[in-house]
Amino acid sequence: MEKPIKMTNDKTPAAIVKKITLRMKLFDKTLPKPEYKSNGAAAVDLYARVETKIPAKGIGYIPLNIALQLPENYWALISARSSLHKRGLMIANGVGVGDYDYCGPNDEYLAAVYNFTNSDVVIKKAERVAQLIVMFREPVEIELADDFDAPNRGGFGTTGKT
Repeated sequence: MEKPIKMTNDKTPAAIVKKITLRMKLFDKTLPKPEYKSNGAAAVDLYARVETKIPAKGIGYIPLNIALQLPENYWALISARSSLHKRGLMIANGVGVGDYDYCGPNDEYLAAVYNFTNSDVVIKKAERVAQLIVMFREPVEIELADDFDAPNRGGFGTTGKT
């Protein structure tokens, strides 16, 4: 007989929820510790450590108040909070990637943001601007090939249907 799976509050089987330990340094301890805001949240919110002005049509760097020591074979993905665009900002390079070996005591994570408006945007200290997702890294071995056995799908940006 199969053992019943214990459920968490949000109906996720607890048996598939694996937690890892993430060592984190906060540069300003008066700001909140990043945390999941719900049982089903995929990411934790990150806070601006200082007030930062991002010039119109320019790029700015927002200190996120954290340094990380990730477990081996894990990496950090920094993405915009879904409301960041309402401020006229977007992550300048789409997403940020924090490598396992970016782990020194002063290796503070930053959000590189692009201001797509015609006015300066001021991010206040303690404003939530980005999200942190920690993911497992599975190294790959690259095998070069001159051809593939699969048919073409129809080109970039299409499923092959018109």
